[in-house]
Amino acid sequence: MPGARGTRAPGARNSTTGSTARGGTATLAGRPERGASGTVLDFPAPRRSHRLRNTLIAVVALMLVLGGLVAYVIFSPALALRTVSVQGNTLITTAEVDAALAPLTGTPLTRISREQVADLLADKAPIEDVGIAAEPPSTLVVTLKERVPVAVLQNGHEFVLIDAEGRQLEQVARRDDVRLPLIDGGANAVNSEVFSSITAVLVELPAGILSRLNSASASSVDSIQLSLSGEQKIFWGSAERSAEKARVLEAMLSVPATDPPVKVFDVSTPDRPVTR
Repeated sequence: MPGARGTRAPGARNSTTGSTARGGTATLAGRPERGASGTVLDFPAPRRSHRLRNTLIAVVALMLVLGGLVAYVIFSPALALRTVSVQGNTLITTAEVDAALAPLTGTPLTRISREQVADLLADKAPIEDVGIAAEPPSTLVVTLKERVPVAVLQNGHEFVLIDAEGRQLEQVARRDDVRLPLIDGGANAVNSEVFSSITAVLVELPAGILSRLNSASASSVDSIQLSLSGEQKIFWGSAERSAEKARVLEAMLSVPATDPPVKVFDVSTPDRPVTR
């Protein structure tokens, strides 16, 4: 009918209008929601930024706590050195070590190094090396590695223990107190040309044989001679092949004694040892 396109049935509602009436407000896509008063509402900040901030705060707090703990451990007087425990010493007394390390008393254990201890003990001839370990709250354990004495020298009325390099390690009052060979020549024996040859032989000997020797001597580097108790002699010759000679001598000395007893063990040629 003409004009019917522009008319509406009675009671019909505009969809947009009805929607507005029911909802109270209309929200357009892409625009922030407005409150009843017409103001723009802010959405909450993204959660990721909150987590990152909290993590940074926790890391900083942890670093401060650790820094304080480290400072306490390093500088705290609660860990100050008060007692030194000495181990491995036979030639040097514990009292000597305590006296040498006295400057470290009161120093926190965490600040004491092996090098410091070694420097303070550097003038002690018997000490070859040193190790340390801290035992909180106040004890430092010092473990010594001592040089090995191989012979005795007579110095006046006293006797001196020496190592293979001629270092004087300890003095003893009586010869019988030491079960090591006496090197002829007195204290000046270390300056002789045969001294190093003699000690090169002695360091190769097993402890059981070394303790049975009375003396060691040599008129030349090729005529080293050792003596045992009971006037038995050992002709060694030169210091060459000393390890082999020591094994041969050990085997010869393990043989039961003969009658008459052997006077000389000749190991100068270890492939063909001789007894006389």
